[in-house]
Amino acid sequence: MTNLNPLPCELDALGDEALCGWLRPLGRLAGSAGLRARATGRGLALAGSDITFTAVEILARRSDRVVVAATAPLALLRRWAASRGSAMHDRMEACLEAIAAARAPWAGLAFDHPRIMGILNVTPDSFSDGGAFLTPASAIAHGRAMAEAGADIIDVGGESTRPGAPPVAPEDEIGRIEPVIRALTGAGAAVSVDTRHAAVMAVALAAGARIVNDVSALAGDPASLDLVACAGAPAVLMHMRGEPQTMQHDPYYALASLDVVEELAARIAACEAAGIPRARLVVDPGIGFGKSLQHNLEILARIGLFHGLGCGVLVGLSRKSLVGRLTGAAAGERLPGSLAGALHVLAEGVQIVRVHDVAETRQAVALWQAIAAAG
Repeated sequence: MTNLNPLPCELDALGDEALCGWLRPLGRLAGSAGLRARATGRGLALAGSDITFTAVEILARRSDRVVVAATAPLALLRRWAASRGSAMHDRMEACLEAIAAARAPWAGLAFDHPRIMGILNVTPDSFSDGGAFLTPASAIAHGRAMAEAGADIIDVGGESTRPGAPPVAPEDEIGRIEPVIRALTGAGAAVSVDTRHAAVMAVALAAGARIVNDVSALAGDPASLDLVACAGAPAVLMHMRGEPQTMQHDPYYALASLDVVEELAARIAACEAAGIPRARLVVDPGIGFGKSLQHNLEILARIGLFHGLGCGVLVGLSRKSLVGRLTGAAAGERLPGSLAGALHVLAEGVQIVRVHDVAETRQAVALWQAIAAAG
């Protein structure tokens, strides 16, 4: 159950708890309205994009761990922070800088427009398309088709991590994905490997994969941090509590978005300590991984909070159960809901969406971008 006590908008209600708080960008503007807001000092770029934010929500914890919140326009936030002394001023400015700063190119991809990661499950039991691309020939053909349809990255995985899925031995993963990765990278595709096992990461990188995408945020295998650091590989740190077999057993959060941000911040710190710079990391809140329907919805509603981590943000909600639970649609019939979710997070500045339906997503994104730019 969410434990969030709304407070009046007066920032003084937060007190010094704001020193350990996080900011969510609000008041988004696009097109010429956003440019005017920036020119007059009323707005800032959202992660260096064409989106402008003009206000924030501050989320913080009281000494009793209860989550409290307040909202304010940027100018009011800055005046209030300055009035509270240098520590508060410096903290709020650092938070704003983390949200506003342009993200460096990642895995050879500039974040000057939304990026699409196409899902390629070389598995017999994935929730949506398990078995459809299990042979190397079918997987390679599908990967090439996604690249031709506009996928910027092809995410190749040999283990299903759906709720309740049993683990797969690393050697079986390798047997499934290695020929697929070699063929796709040989054809010029940018490939990520979706695995939580260091041995699989090593083989995939040797076969030409550029990116490691780990549902355990490089915590599931003790060798993975050093391997990624030494390889110089970009990585996706996804949030998951528990294991796929147990993660949906009554998950609990005080406030899911804030809890997940703080846990990902700890994983970023572990990566940096191991020699993986923040610029090589992208974070993923892990929709559907150890979270209830309401947890997932609250995280998506506050997805902008994750920009405060100073990394690129990836969201994967394509065809997931939250769409089915809200609409009653079977996995193969969830394209409309998946597109709605993708456009929502892109409007919040998310840089990468991970999807099954590449061509359809590309078309929806193109229209959304054109409309936003025309304002």
